[in-house]
Amino acid sequence: MSWQRLLSFIGFIFVFILLLGASVLPPANQIERIRTFTRQIEFNYVDWILEAAEVKFSQSASRTALYLTPEEQHQLIQLYLNLIKQSEQADAQLNEIYSDPYTENVEEAALPIRANLENIHHQLAKVAPIAEGIFETQLSSIIADAGLTTGGQPLPPLSFHVSPIPSSLIVSPRNVIRQIANISLKTDLTMDQKVKLEEEVDQAFNVSSLVVPIGGIGIYPTMVMQTTNINWMAEVVAHEWTHNYLAFRPLGINYDTSPALRTMNETVASISGKELGRMLIAQYYPEFLPPPVSENSTVPSNSTPDKEQFNFNHEMHLTRVRVDQLLAEGRIDEAEAYMEEQRVIFWNHGYHIRKLNQAYFAFYGAYADEPQGAAGEDPIGNAVRLLRAQSTSLADFLKQISWMWSPQQLMDAVHG
Repeated sequence: MSWQRLLSFIGFIFVFILLLGASVLPPANQIERIRTFTRQIEFNYVDWILEAAEVKFSQSASRTALYLTPEEQHQLIQLYLNLIKQSEQADAQLNEIYSDPYTENVEEAALPIRANLENIHHQLAKVAPIAEGIFETQLSSIIADAGLTTGGQPLPPLSFHVSPIPSSLIVSPRNVIRQIANISLKTDLTMDQKVKLEEEVDQAFNVSSLVVPIGGIGIYPTMVMQTTNINWMAEVVAHEWTHNYLAFRPLGINYDTSPALRTMNETVASISGKELGRMLIAQYYPEFLPPPVSENSTVPSNSTPDKEQFNFNHEMHLTRVRVDQLLAEGRIDEAEAYMEEQRVIFWNHGYHIRKLNQAYFAFYGAYADEPQGAAGEDPIGNAVRLLRAQSTSLADFLKQISWMWSPQQLMDAVHG
């Protein structure tokens, strides 16, 4: 990496640290009291950025991916995904050994698996940076083909790093669905700790809270969760790069200005992530290209739905609409009882939602790239989808909507 590129890279890191301070932590008057419960378990973004920047600098200095043929790049990505799969299988074996009441000598039984897992991690440490470099190069080419570059290069340059991802504590008032806090938590929290935190915050402030898992974060380099699903990885990397792209434009700068603008941002990134991710798979990994996803086939990644005709998005939409009605009438207890009844229905159909409350809708309702779902009757998602349908290309869509700073501009664009 040249000194010019190094300085540019450091500059982007500095910018995104500033953006992180503005977007990840809501205004102090809304969350400082809540943070009395989270300060000791909050994720340290500055340390992560510095560590990731060191990895990315080393990766750029070696430039190994540039010397591989397309066939070798394809094989290395497959090796990378296979190593992740082996790692997950070894972890599952260890969990089985420590859970099996009939295992007499747990440590002795675990020893060969631990040795195998250590070897897998050693291989991953060497392969992962190269795999990330290959993916960055390939997706950068897709972004260029889509007409989303400045001077022939994506701006900011596409850069991501795979690592454990923090979960987020989402807090909403009980009487209305609105995100008032989104606090990133350490990656190693147990479920017991998450549940205890939710209960403490709920009781202390009479709010609705939920610790949610996330797949990626649009800092710089972007943070992406490890996975064996290449389609999901392509979509998330593209999704988070879109957040980076928006961060230098009015829509991204105003991310936290209002819930409507947050929904605009997340819906735009979801649409862009799916389109760019699918383009990447189609061009470089066509054997993994899935058929187009229909509205009726939307399934949470941690669920195994039954074979009955149960439309998750439709049922979640109806649930959100009814909850909004009850809350608007001041019937908070009734709304919360109804959400628990609905959660049981979803559970019985294979959608294992741990908690369905106001915070759930405050978080998931912002991702409105598909019709219906957790957004309910919120018109923002529909307007964003309509603008995409009216645009001649993804580039035209992004270039138009990224320069908006109010929901009214969006409405004027699609209905004017």
